Amino acid sequence: MDIDAITAPVMADMEQMRMNLRDIVGRKNPLLLAAADQIFGAGGKRLRPVLVFLVARSTAQLMDMPEITDRQRRLAEITEMIHTASLVHDDVLDDCDTRRGAQTIHTLYGTRVAILAGDFLFAQSSWYLANLDNLEVIKLISQVIADFADGEISQAGALFNCDVTLEGYLEKSHNKTASLIAASCKSAAVFSEVSEDIKVDMYEYGKHLGLAFQVVDDILDFTQTEEQLGKPQGQDLASGNLTAPTIFALRRDASLRALVESQFKTEGDLEKAIAIVNEVGIEDARTLAREEADMALAALKGLPEGEAKQSLVDMVQYILERIY
Repeated sequence: MDIDAITAPVMADMEQMRMNLRDIVGRKNPLLLAAADQIFGAGGKRLRPVLVFLVARSTAQLMDMPEITDRQRRLAEITEMIHTASLVHDDVLDDCDTRRGAQTIHTLYGTRVAILAGDFLFAQSSWYLANLDNLEVIKLISQVIADFADGEISQAGALFNCDVTLEGYLEKSHNKTASLIAASCKSAAVFSEVSEDIKVDMYEYGKHLGLAFQVVDDILDFTQTEEQLGKPQGQDLASGNLTAPTIFALRRDASLRALVESQFKTEGDLEKAIAIVNEVGIEDARTLAREEADMALAALKGLPEGEAKQSLVDMVQYILERIY
């Protein structure tokens, strides 16, 4: 599945958004202009605003609207600003040197500029959100920012905890990844003034797509090489963040618990643990990703046939294809 083909129906929308974002950041803050080029340059797939535009176009078609609205365009910008702000801050917390194959903001410009850039993007997105003048959307997107914090705190509090449940993992994954996608898909539908049923469907599509995306990412952390990942294999496990493959593997191989609970003190322990997860944890995680993907597809039933809907369908397949 080709990502360029999936994004083709909204390519012009995306380019306009990218130019607007660079302008928003750079115009007000010369200090951040260079950082804006780095943050909103050509790299990255920008799946979140792509989904906003695809849902906007598909629901606009459903309601016989001649064009998507300015508020839907601004929503896509807000979604990308919130996501990018969280990445910039994450990179500072995790001390990451590269992201999307490029050096991170704090590596290039220092921690001070990175934190200011992230804060600026969160603040600016909140201002734009308030100016959408739609209480339903304000509540939806505000919840996302609270969910981000909840997800980070619950992850930090559960490191090396072998009793973490699949439900707990899915809740954390919802807060860190799926919440923004779900809320922005539903918000795009709100501005097309669709029925309540379609709004709920768009939230469900975004939620289950986001969960599938996270599970797939967590599988790749074990199955891809360091060269493919751009970071050491099994880095989540090494830091004590137990994801779906590890949770499933703990159920199937009792020896894994001792390795995790010892926090890989002995040389070779981490490599042993990664091998166990690869052997007995991946297939169950693949099944989970497929289940979430199927629920995302089922939520598209109320949308009219067309290239925007087809791209929403293809996006699900694109995410799943990464693990096969």
